[in-house]
Amino acid sequence: MSDILYRSENGVAIISFNRPQALNAVTFDSLAQLSAAFDRAASEAEVKVIVLTGEGRGFCSGADLAQNMANPPIDAEGQLDLGLPLEQYYNPLVLKMRAMPKPIIAAVNGMAAGAGASFALMADLTIAARSAYFLQAFVNIGLVPDAGGTWILPRSIGPQRAMGLAMLGEKLPAEKAKDWGLIWDVVDDDALMTTVSALANRLASGPSAALARIKQTLHAAHSNELAEQLVLERELQRECGRTNDFAEGTLAFAQKRKANFTGN
Repeated sequence: MSDILYRSENGVAIISFNRPQALNAVTFDSLAQLSAAFDRAASEAEVKVIVLTGEGRGFCSGADLAQNMANPPIDAEGQLDLGLPLEQYYNPLVLKMRAMPKPIIAAVNGMAAGAGASFALMADLTIAARSAYFLQAFVNIGLVPDAGGTWILPRSIGPQRAMGLAMLGEKLPAEKAKDWGLIWDVVDDDALMTTVSALANRLASGPSAALARIKQTLHAAHSNELAEQLVLERELQRECGRTNDFAEGTLAFAQKRKANFTGN
């Protein structure tokens, strides 16, 4: 049975962690499959939006320590090297998610812990079930947050809250995560996938060229100075202005009707 499920319908690719018996903890093989799933979604022209979620009652509980340490990563000198799987699996996957031009929605249906929390927060829009929570569990086993956790948290919620989550290893309920601005929305558990599906369909019918450039500009804003950001906005606005979607959007606005975007 595959650790990662993939299906697509109506322009939306749904990628699911599929180890529910382990609360969707990931192995190195799981991460390789997840990376391949994102590659597939990127390559399929009919896919406009990606949804990442988990099977069963958890989103992703992070690394499967028992299975991964059964065959531990060892460096050239024979010492344990926990940086090696980050270099080989986690870091390229996180960078792939951030560079993905298609919108990614995380549907957090339960626990999102460790690297699982990072995967959820690396999405462009994160929607959580009311019972879900986020957990920086690393400190509880003597490690530091990884998979981009130390990058996304202080940028999203500020240094004090990020430090508290990382140092104390306490659960952050979905409602509080929304209040802090860490995620987009919280909905009742039984409404999660219906809500996410509606949002995904809305984005899939949108101007995909513009959506990709919106992602590009907002991600660049983390490191750009204002002058650099203004130049980027100018260049990408120039590109958007030459798309068929812009022509259709302005025509639809003038005709007081809904635009029929084609993504080009």
